[in-house]
Amino acid sequence: MSTIDLSQRQRRTLTELVNEYQATDSPVSSTDLAATLDRKPGTLRNQMSSLRSLDLVEGIPGPSGGYKPTETAYEVLDREPLADAESVTLARNYDRVTATVDTIDFTTVHNPDLCRAQVHFQQSVRGFEKGDEIAIGPTPVANLVLGGVIVTVNESENMVILDVALLEAPMKEDGSKPA
Repeated sequence: MSTIDLSQRQRRTLTELVNEYQATDSPVSSTDLAATLDRKPGTLRNQMSSLRSLDLVEGIPGPSGGYKPTETAYEVLDREPLADAESVTLARNYDRVTATVDTIDFTTVHNPDLCRAQVHFQQSVRGFEKGDEIAIGPTPVANLVLGGVIVTVNESENMVILDVALLEAPMKEDGSKPA
C-alpha cells in the first residue's frame, strides 16, 4: 500500500472521485464533483491540482473531460479497480443491490453480548441508511453469509457498521466446504 498521507478533505475528495468514476466509467467534471461534495468548483479545482501533483488524479482535457483516478489513488485508498474485484451478492431490505464489498472486519469479537462488523465498499454508501437491514454473501472463498442492521453509515470511508444478527459459514459434517 502507498504511504501518501492525505487530509480528511483530500481523502473524501479522492474517495468521491473514485466512486463517481466507477459509477460512470468516464472522467468526472469538477462541477459534478463540487456539487456532490458541497464545495465551490474553483476550490475543488485547486484541491485537484494538489492531488494531481501527488499522482493521484489525472486531468482529462476537452468538453467530455474531467478527472479520473490513477492506479496510485486506488492504492492509497486501499481499493482495487472494479474490473479486478470479485462479486458478492448484497441485499438491502430484501432488495438486491449492486455494490462491491471490499472488506468485512469484525470489531467486537471479544464482547459476548454484541457482534458488530465494519463493511467497506468499493462504491459510495450514499443510499444506505441507519436501520437498513442488509445481507451479504456468500463470500467467494469462505462462503460466509452475514446479515444484520446498519447502525452507522460513514460516507467518506464508504463504510457501514452492522449489528450482526446472522453469521453463517456452511460446512459439511466432516468440516469441509460444500461443493
